[in-house]
Amino acid sequence: MFASAVLAVTRTMPNVFKGSSQPALISGSVLDMQLTPAPINPDWILAGNPQARSFEQSASRDRAAYTAVWDCTDGTFRWYFGWDETVYILEGEVHVTDSGGGTRTLRAGDVAYFRGGTWATWKIDTYLKKIAFMRRTLPAPAAFIYRAGDAVRRRLGRSKGGALQ
Repeated sequence: MFASAVLAVTRTMPNVFKGSSQPALISGSVLDMQLTPAPINPDWILAGNPQARSFEQSASRDRAAYTAVWDCTDGTFRWYFGWDETVYILEGEVHVTDSGGGTRTLRAGDVAYFRGGTWATWKIDTYLKKIAFMRRTLPAPAAFIYRAGDAVRRRLGRSKGGALQ
């Protein structure tokens, strides 16, 4: 019975977002995106005068996921990741120190993931430009329902002998 309820809920969830005027595909050249000032919290700056800018390239209908382009001049600062964030470094490099003291250098072409709810120290020697893919973390009950719905769909797909959808 619980599985039936979960399946019913997950089947109706996409209907919540019907009627959106958002296009199905959003694209553009990073070279043409006009970045605007995105000041770093002054309390987070540890050294220098880093100047950050950003451009929101796209957002999901429910505003739970974003893609943005971000750049920053030299400086050292702490950064709080309120959301899960995956970054792809386009230009420059950054030395990132996590809360455990581990340091990694990210350079053009590198991909990194930062878990939401964590802090990191960023040290940019000259300049950095990145694409950021941000996703709001679901509350535990919602995440459970989402995973349960996926499990039910997988099980139903296997029992029918058909391909999973």
